[in-house]
Amino acid sequence: MNLEIYAKNLEISDGIRDYVDKKIGKLARYLPNITESKVEIQQEETKSRQDRFTVQVTLNTKGVLLRGEERGSNVHLVIDAVADMLARQIERYKGKKYRRARGVSVARQGAAAEAPVVEETVLLPPEVARVKRFPVRPMPVSVAAEQMELLGHDFFLFVNTENGSLNLLYRRNDGNYGLIEPELG
Repeated sequence: MNLEIYAKNLEISDGIRDYVDKKIGKLARYLPNITESKVEIQQEETKSRQDRFTVQVTLNTKGVLLRGEERGSNVHLVIDAVADMLARQIERYKGKKYRRARGVSVARQGAAAEAPVVEETVLLPPEVARVKRFPVRPMPVSVAAEQMELLGHDFFLFVNTENGSLNLLYRRNDGNYGLIEPELG
């Protein structure tokens, strides 16, 4: 596993680097096909000490990305929280792979070849339960943001009057907005 550590507004000491290597490296035991992991540690000068450090970890497992982000006052506690969050995500991911492969998990692939096949009930993947249709109106981004707030939704689909394309406006975790402008490729 290739581990890359980046810092913003912070000097990473050898102790922090070893701690990150120990905690994030432990995740490779749960999911051995992690090819790359990026750790971004950021220190912000805030009035509140509770959100001083932000740690964001992205794991690449042969095309599947797992991402976790946590904030806190102590960098070691934040690293622990992100590692726990990613461990839960890995368990969910392995559970989905287990159900899709009808009983063959990533960890048990070698043992499954020798074990007798046991018939199990297969959980089907979720399906589309409802289709909604609504008119998409042309409007500027500011009006779309107001519409989204009025509706109380976390996202809003609209035609952008500035470029005439279909856009998606969404609320980010930090309270700001994100805009997705699709490109045909």
